[in-house]
Amino acid sequence: MQAMLHDAKTTDRRPDHSGSVLNLYKNLGETPRERLERLRTQKPHYAHEVLSYAGRLDPMAEGVLVCLVGSANKRRDTYLGMNKEYVLDILFGFSTDTYDILGRVMETGDPATIARDTVQKALNDFRGEVDQEYPPFSSQPVEGKSLFEWARLTAQTGTSALSALVLPHRTVTVFEIQLQEMYKVKEPLLLSYIESSVEKVSGDFRQEEVIRLWKRHLKAEGEREFPCATVKISCSSGTYMRSIANGIGITLGVPALALHIIRTKVGEYEVEKSIK
Repeated sequence: MQAMLHDAKTTDRRPDHSGSVLNLYKNLGETPRERLERLRTQKPHYAHEVLSYAGRLDPMAEGVLVCLVGSANKRRDTYLGMNKEYVLDILFGFSTDTYDILGRVMETGDPATIARDTVQKALNDFRGEVDQEYPPFSSQPVEGKSLFEWARLTAQTGTSALSALVLPHRTVTVFEIQLQEMYKVKEPLLLSYIESSVEKVSGDFRQEEVIRLWKRHLKAEGEREFPCATVKISCSSGTYMRSIANGIGITLGVPALALHIIRTKVGEYEVEKSIK
């Protein structure tokens, strides 16, 4: 009996999850931190593990989120540096201060000139090494605060705190950028999609104000159609899809933003195998 008890004490048959790397699916509207908390609820054996994510995804983006468990966090830089793949939907006719639909509408324009050949030509400017400016609403630190904090301070106080900063640039590499589809979205459907997407976000992201401003520019009974492009992108770490969408609009002379972003791959981690 004593021998049996000794074996029971010294042999721990519980699985050791510390040091593992998980391929999680972050839903539209979630923050990465919320996805990690959802993991703890879904799988209680991670409740007391140290969890972090390698490579942030914005609330309006979904897809692969690499989660580091326990000692895997010591190899964080390796996972942060992995190449990524995305499918980006670009909406033409509007720009916002966040470069996506979770932002204040800053500019509108006539997208009548947008066509497949013009978009295809513009994409060529975003292939290879690209000098990319960080979006104003991003986690990049500048002078002790993230750009997100500077942008929010500017919006709340009406000061020029953000405009006084020199927005940092970074050279990224776009290995491949392919136009997959051009389509048009009707005004009522576009407004409905924006409302439902923004309402999925919790926390203070100016949701009420954002929806109110979108309703000024889009009508539930409207009859307009807006062109969109679906683009597949393979790139180095640190490449912002929002900045690419905004930049393509600048290249074409028509306001543009990221309508939808899905990260389909991070290194060897593919979206088809993500934990929902």
